[in-house]
Amino acid sequence: MPKPRKTLISLEATAYYHCISRCVRRAFLCGEDAYTGRSFEHRRDWIEERLLELVQIFAIEVCGYSIMASHSHAVLHVDQPLAQSWTTQEVIERWHQLFAGTDLSQRFLREEPLLEVEQKDLEDLTEIWRERLTSVSWFMRCLNEHIARKANEEDQCTGHFWEGRFKSQALLDEQAVLACLAYVDLNPVRAEIAETPEDSDYTSIQRRIRALQAASEASVEGVEAIEGEGATVPTQPPELYSFVGGVREGMPDGLPFHLADYLDLVNWTGRAVRDDKRGSIADDLPPILDRIGITRQAWLQLAKDFETHFSHWIGQAEHVEQACARGGQRWAHGIRACRRLFPS
Repeated sequence: MPKPRKTLISLEATAYYHCISRCVRRAFLCGEDAYTGRSFEHRRDWIEERLLELVQIFAIEVCGYSIMASHSHAVLHVDQPLAQSWTTQEVIERWHQLFAGTDLSQRFLREEPLLEVEQKDLEDLTEIWRERLTSVSWFMRCLNEHIARKANEEDQCTGHFWEGRFKSQALLDEQAVLACLAYVDLNPVRAEIAETPEDSDYTSIQRRIRALQAASEASVEGVEAIEGEGATVPTQPPELYSFVGGVREGMPDGLPFHLADYLDLVNWTGRAVRDDKRGSIADDLPPILDRIGITRQAWLQLAKDFETHFSHWIGQAEHVEQACARGGQRWAHGIRACRRLFPS
């Protein structure tokens, strides 16, 4: 029996989630309909623009994404401390970018005087909105509902555009986050619609590579392109959650891997998952896999079939068991795969 969404998304267990949305029946998110010959490629722009727009409003970062013909993937990170740092005015202004709010919140922004009881009601309302701005469910609702309305308007029809609510998978540790990111970024390569990661349109990996290339070109031209104070050309796209290197004292917020290591891993994996390509894949693993202890064979299984191995909780078996205990579950589908593919 399906479990309520609130039991599947627990920020106490993890701040990282993999979300998948699929179109219903013959509806097209993007791509070209071979039956009618009609192209829907422009809808890729819709979803990418909306996804990156919501990052500016919610306390949620996009770690990775890929937009396919009939479905989309997004790897999200929830930043609760950021939301708690917002003032009442910041919360209301952010919420008003999505919805009209209430007469009370509109009066507050117009700086009209409020009665004491109205001020208390506004504070209660603000806390509800603050919580929603850290909610994966509300984030995906604001993404998918927006796209569905535009698509139905364009198709001059009504009814369901998505086959149901989005599917979510909780990524409980670094191994799960890394495997999921690579799986999402390599979706077009695995589907044989792109030769290489840098050719994979509408993916986070392409966006990261282009930012790195722009910084490199600026450096060659004599422009300083080092991230940090005084940087002129960032080496990572600001709209995506950054790679900040290995775990260490004083580590900034971000993905706990080096970007260069991740790109090397994706390149190695991308060549390995293309079964139609001739030549052999080197047996030596990229250093990033050595550090997290995943074997070559296990990694390639994850890169090809990440969604099929697991249901909701993903990570080392002991982390899955702990998450199940918090949610009142006795057992989680895919825990055997966790024991096999994610070594402790």
